Amino acid sequence: MPTILITGANRGIGLELVRQYAADGWNVLACCRSPENAHDLNKLAQHSNGHITLHLLDVTQAAQRAALAAQLKGQAIDILFNSAGVSGSWSSQGFGQCQEKEWLDVLHINVVTPMLMMQDFAANVALSERKIIANMSSKMGSIADNTSGGSYLYRSSKAALNMVNKSAAHDLARKGIAVVALHPGWVRTDMGGPNGELSVEESVAALKRNLANVTFADSGRLIDIDGSTIPW
Repeated sequence: MPTILITGANRGIGLELVRQYAADGWNVLACCRSPENAHDLNKLAQHSNGHITLHLLDVTQAAQRAALAAQLKGQAIDILFNSAGVSGSWSSQGFGQCQEKEWLDVLHINVVTPMLMMQDFAANVALSERKIIANMSSKMGSIADNTSGGSYLYRSSKAALNMVNKSAAHDLARKGIAVVALHPGWVRTDMGGPNGELSVEESVAALKRNLANVTFADSGRLIDIDGSTIPW
């Protein structure tokens, strides 16, 4: 039974990733800040025939990352999916509106913590058959695709994550690990808003298809929802 570790598993895309991978028979390590308060996630786990296990993990907390890494030491993880992320307040994204603390918070969660998760769990991924790390990025992090400006906090964090993803792809090549960044599409979630083009179910189904097709040759790519490569 393959295993996937998913951060930010209590809502939105993360929660749907848990649901769909468990339905496919995967062992799902569902990680979030407050498992006891993640009611929808708990319901999924209760009806998963043991496929879903909940784990306490605030990705910004080094002690919690270390505790989980120690708990999972020696366990193979086929896919490490860094799904946890934030956009920052959309009212603080325009020129003249950006605030330093909020910007740094967005960078910390969207850029720093995926890198720390990769460092902490690469050994687990290396033990697996599939050997994939997936970082949730966005087309909004593409410099080439930026034709409208604005969204400074979110765009800059995803552009930085794309560079982290590319460097990690080189550094983990010797372990045979493929590291990819994924664009989930414009999705109707709390972050994406009600006007998104895709439902959460549609987005996750496409993300799963793309991951199922990933080979080591794809390592370092920023992959669009249709499987094509997004330019940097």
